[in-house]
Amino acid sequence: MKIIALLPMKGNSERVPNKNMRSFDAAPLYHAILKVLLTSEHIEKVAIDTDSDIIADDAKEHFGERVIIIDRPEKIRGDFVSMNTIIDFDLSQLEGEHFLQTHSTNPLVGRTTIDAAIEKYFKHLETYDSLFSVTRFQTRLYDKDARPINHDPNELLRTQDLEALFEENSNFYLFSKSAFYNADKKRIGLKPQLFEVNRLEAVDIDEPEDFKLAELLYSHKGEL
Repeated sequence: MKIIALLPMKGNSERVPNKNMRSFDAAPLYHAILKVLLTSEHIEKVAIDTDSDIIADDAKEHFGERVIIIDRPEKIRGDFVSMNTIIDFDLSQLEGEHFLQTHSTNPLVGRTTIDAAIEKYFKHLETYDSLFSVTRFQTRLYDKDARPINHDPNELLRTQDLEALFEENSNFYLFSKSAFYNADKKRIGLKPQLFEVNRLEAVDIDEPEDFKLAELLYSHKGEL
């Protein structure tokens, strides 16, 4: 059950400037998830796809041969390039069949979760072709026009009795090269399975205030 991890990172970000190199627990943000990936018993290498010399040089300095640096071509740089397009390029540069793609903005995802997801992926490969992380929602949800989505207001079931819905939280995706191309170059394959992640562990950093929340949770990580 060996796998290559993909950790794509841009030098610049719209909502949080220089997000990937911003200090988090006294180190650049991306170090948190990279350390987790490198301690997984199932991950052979981590490939960092980046358009930033600063990120590339920092990764080489602190992690050496344990990471592969992929220089992102000019044609797939920018804020509006699909992640599937970047993955497509990365797969063309790497040997191997099975991959896990994650983000530097998921510092709370733990090694136990990563290993469990990889093991579930391989265990069910005969039935499913991919796996992605989700967050459970078991509450009363409405659309923008105040129409109920997953419940009947006239019945008013207890929230714990409602059918759960699941949000794609972008923590990680597992897939093979063949599944990626069979799904028309998409990281979620034709027959995906869900992997539920604890809501606290699934915190993603998109906005400046997310750093404060993530750092607070990270400081108590052993207690979560």
